Parts: sequence; C-alpha cells; structure tokens
Amino acid sequence: MAAADDDGTPIGWLRPSAVPAFAVTVIDAPAGSPDLGARLVIDGTRPSRAHVGKSPLAPLRLSDPRVSRAHASFDVVSGRLRIVDMGSTNGTFLNGLWIREAHAVGGETLRVGDTSLRVESSQGFVLPVTEDRFGTLLGMSLEMRRLYPLLERLAKSDVPLVIEGETGTGKEVVAEAIHAKSARKDRNFVVFDCTAVAPNLMEAALFGHERGAYTGAVGSQAGVFEQADGGTLLLDEIGDLDISLQPKLLRAIERSEIRRVGGSKWLQVNVRVMGATRRDLEREIQLGRFRDDLFYRLAVARVELPPLRERTGDVAFLARHFWDVVGEGAAMPVDFSSRLEAYDWPGNVRELRNVVVRRLALGDLAPPPGAPASRGGSRVPRPSAPESVRPPEAEGGSIEETMRKALSSGLPLSAARDLIVQEFERRYLAKLLGDHGGDATSAARAAGVARRYFQLLRGKRGL
Repeated sequence: MAAADDDGTPIGWLRPSAVPAFAVTVIDAPAGSPDLGARLVIDGTRPSRAHVGKSPLAPLRLSDPRVSRAHASFDVVSGRLRIVDMGSTNGTFLNGLWIREAHAVGGETLRVGDTSLRVESSQGFVLPVTEDRFGTLLGMSLEMRRLYPLLERLAKSDVPLVIEGETGTGKEVVAEAIHAKSARKDRNFVVFDCTAVAPNLMEAALFGHERGAYTGAVGSQAGVFEQADGGTLLLDEIGDLDISLQPKLLRAIERSEIRRVGGSKWLQVNVRVMGATRRDLEREIQLGRFRDDLFYRLAVARVELPPLRERTGDVAFLARHFWDVVGEGAAMPVDFSSRLEAYDWPGNVRELRNVVVRRLALGDLAPPPGAPASRGGSRVPRPSAPESVRPPEAEGGSIEETMRKALSSGLPLSAARDLIVQEFERRYLAKLLGDHGGDATSAARAAGVARRYFQLLRGKRGL
C-alpha cells in the first residue's frame, strides 16, 4: 500500500487547494460618477493581474479623471491581495499611505485619484486537482495549476493571445504548448524575436520582400507571416516592436493579409498570432511606445506567467525534473537542493535549468546559485586596494572613515573612487532591503533600477 499523508492522500499527489478571494468595491467617487458601488472580485484563479483604471480593458473601469489609464493592479499571492501601483500620475494610497506595492488582508481602504475603494476578504473556493503540467509546461504549484484549465480552452480556440511575464518564465513554452494541442498542431509554429532584427530590416522580416526591394535583396523572400501560414506565429518581445511598424502589423492581424516589401499585391495568410512580452504593455501605451488599437486586437486573451519565486514548491519540482532529464539517474545532492530553495531566481526557470546543468557538469566546483559562472583562461586582475583601505565590511566603520582612508591611500583616482562607491552601494542596498523586509523586488522598485541589476549589485556587495 502506498504511503499517505494524514488526510489519506498518497505522498507526492496533488490535492484540492483552497483559493482565497478578495473584492474591491467603490465606496466613494466624485460627484455624479456612475462608479459608486462598482465591484471587482479577485479570486486567485485569474491568468493575469486585474487592473483598475480608465482603460477599456480594465476589469474595474473608472470614470474618475484623476485615475490613470492603468492605475493599479491586483492579484492574490500567498493568501493576500497584492496591490501594485502601475506608475500612476496621482498615486495609489492604502489606508492613507502612499504605496508602490503592498499587501492587504481585508478591511483596508484604497484610494486612487478621487475614488475610494474598500478591500474585503471574499468567499473563496476549492481548485480541483489538476495535472502538474500542460504539454511541455511544468509546474505543480497552485500558481501554475490555475493556469492549465485556461490554456486548455485557449488551445481549442483561435483567438489572438498576449503572454506576459518576466524573462525566463517560459512564455515561448506556453505558446508552443498551446499550438501543440490546437487544431493547427500539424502546421508550422514560428517564433520571431522582435529584438533580434535591425529596425530597417524588420518589415521585410515580418512580411517578406521582392527581388530588388532594397540593396542586397537579390531574390524574393517570404516573411514570418507566410512561413507560419496555416499555423501559429509567436511575436516574442512584441513590446519592443518599433511603433512605426505597429499599424502594418495591426492590418496583417485584422485583415489576414500582408504585402511584401517592394511588392504590389496583397497576399492572404491564415495565421494565429500570439505576442509575448516582458514589458507592461498598458504602461507602454501610457508612455506612447505601443499603440492601443494593436494591444486591443492582440489581447483578446491574456496570460500572465508568475515568476518562479512566487511558485510555491516548483523550485524543487523543476530541479528534480531537470536533474533527471540531464543527469541520467544520478542522485541530486541534498545540500544542492537546499541551496536552490533559498535563492529567489531573478532569471526564473531558465536560470534554474542552467544552474542544475552546471552542477551536473562541474560537480562541487560549480558556483552556488546567483554567483557568476567562472570563465576559463587567464585574466589580468584588477588592481585591488590594500587591506588597510578596503571597505569595512565587518567592522562597521563609517562611510566617512572609508573616504578618509581612500583619500590617504595614495591610490589612483579610479581605485579610490571605487572604494567609496562600493561602500555607499553596500549601505544603500542594505538599508533598502531592511526597509522592504528583504523583498528584492520592492527594494529594486524603490531604488528605481531593474530587479536583475539590483540583484547583481547585491551579490557584488555580499548582501
């Protein structure tokens, strides 16, 4: 008889999961506003964040003129309602405090513009047991399992789709898994990276070109729309597509026709278009870098992939999978597994796989997660400061003391300056991490830098 947990469920099996829910209700609005009483339920099963704002696509759309197009977003993380200001003009306030990101448990008052909303804990429900994968997309966490029913439905439809998520979360894997379960599975799945082609060649890459269309066009060439005819086209990093090309892309999607560069006739194409992006497209629209009409045409459906750090239990699950696939039966060391759980994975699933493969290849010589991989060959070392003037990492000396030592060290300008900057960065990052409870994402946002860069600095400064 198989071993079982206290509730009788065999160990390792998925079990039904309780999904918490919250509601936000408009309790005060500008005079004459139709928004009073408007309500939005966020139940933890949404495939993407819910937004409040003036955008036609916002699930909670407000008429308040002081509310931004995409003002704030909501999602459920670890049983709490996460509220994130989306770069609004007039700010987001929770219980009177200005926030960039905060968590609510129910009973709080949220203010956006001149509109007040009450946050309430609502009746949740039980998510039934589902598989731990959708095609080649793997994950046993609640955050992933709640996506699978939606992906099944999307595979049976033919609507355009936007897949959002941080770098390395598996956006291309999602697109290919949907294609593989769709009616188009026997036709081409084509991926086009919008960051990989020079702007002056982008139109030809998308729509093809005729002979002599430009210097070097010695023959006719089909673009990715023609290559994907009958199948699926994934436009990766579509948020980086030059805005001058976006109207032509919109026409291609709306009318299912394209015209090659240098050509005179329109060609019919039958393509399901998906877009993937690490950017917040609502924000890009506000900044004038992405057309709203193209966004509305593409975002018939939206899927937002959670970062690995929010996928409870998936680090160990995925690490074992990668180890078994690459390691050919070798046992995973316990110390290695525990290190994986302690890291927050800014590079997400892609980084996890690389770390597992590196450990299998190098054994104990592999650097721990977060450390840069060693490079072969010799390098000329940078001049280092003498011990007497190195930043006081352990003794807790003042930054003024560091500056005094740097000034009296006789070091070249660049080396002396590096000493001071390094100590400032160490203290600055340490304070931000302390202010934000160790949350690197919130700390990076407060610092005004990308999270990946924040983590890079953090590792360099030993924090």
